[in-house]
Amino acid sequence: MELSEREQLILHAVVHTYITTAEPVGSRTIVKRLGLGLSPATVRNVMADLEEAGYLEQVHTSSGRVPTNRGYRYYVDYLMRVQELTIAERNRIERELSEKLNDADEVMRQTSHLLALATHHAGIAESPRDTAAVVRNVEIMSLGGSRFALLIADNYGRLKSLLMSPSVSIAETDVAPLRNFLNEALRGVSVNNIHEAIASRIAQLTDEYRRLAVWAVSMVSTLPREKAPELYLEGAEQLMELPEFRDINRIKEVFAFFGERDRLLELLRAGIQDGPPKTTVVIGGENTGCGLEEVSVIASPYCVDEEPVGMIGVLGPRRMPYSHLTAVVEYTAGIVSRLLTRLAR
Repeated sequence: MELSEREQLILHAVVHTYITTAEPVGSRTIVKRLGLGLSPATVRNVMADLEEAGYLEQVHTSSGRVPTNRGYRYYVDYLMRVQELTIAERNRIERELSEKLNDADEVMRQTSHLLALATHHAGIAESPRDTAAVVRNVEIMSLGGSRFALLIADNYGRLKSLLMSPSVSIAETDVAPLRNFLNEALRGVSVNNIHEAIASRIAQLTDEYRRLAVWAVSMVSTLPREKAPELYLEGAEQLMELPEFRDINRIKEVFAFFGERDRLLELLRAGIQDGPPKTTVVIGGENTGCGLEEVSVIASPYCVDEEPVGMIGVLGPRRMPYSHLTAVVEYTAGIVSRLLTRLAR
């Protein structure tokens, strides 16, 4: 439904006022806020039309009105202007992420912490997916007997480690040649394609090196083919201070949801669409898989060499300051993109 200029003006005022006060908004409040010479009766009629169209709802018969999911969606898509961050806010984000962060997991852990501090909502950060990581170095350490530690470092500074007892016997003198073989076969290979890279390398080998290949297969066979991204969540306890979550049953439901990593990751990625990566907003019950009517999320992808490799975001109530939080998330995603691009090189 296309709204008139007056309807847009009043819807914007209702949403903005409700976000600020957490109280149902009446016509007299809008008249005072807008200062356009409209009478309370005129504003009431427009608000009644917006309610009939599904943009507003009345919590109680005698109360003012609050935005619905549809009202928030129209506001975010057509009426909201992303707020420009102050110099102090930008400096704070850059300062918090300018510490010596040596690997991607440190960056994402610090990012979720920063988002929670800067927004007073829950900050979420997804580590770069394995599909975007490549092997930088492989190390093998003998632990005595038939036990070894396999260490694989990727281009994000992360280290995968695995303790193993290979099914074939490996002598101490063969550890160095095996390490060299694995580095030659895997360096620069996607972390997600280690098994395929070894199989391809075997096909090119002469009999002299097949013994090393058999050992390599034995070692990497126990590695998971794809590791699920780490998910970092900070600031969840801050939601308890908000009016929407003062109901004990509601906050229990939200905290139970935070414990379900896959559902949380699904919500963080819910707004991803085809086309250029961009910030998305998922409002309340729009995400049917989430099942949390009062929860919204603002999420933005971060990129390495302009390719999106993960998501960061802020989770909070539907009544969140979308304009300001969108600016915080977008700016932070840009800083994270630069940090990880530098790490990956």
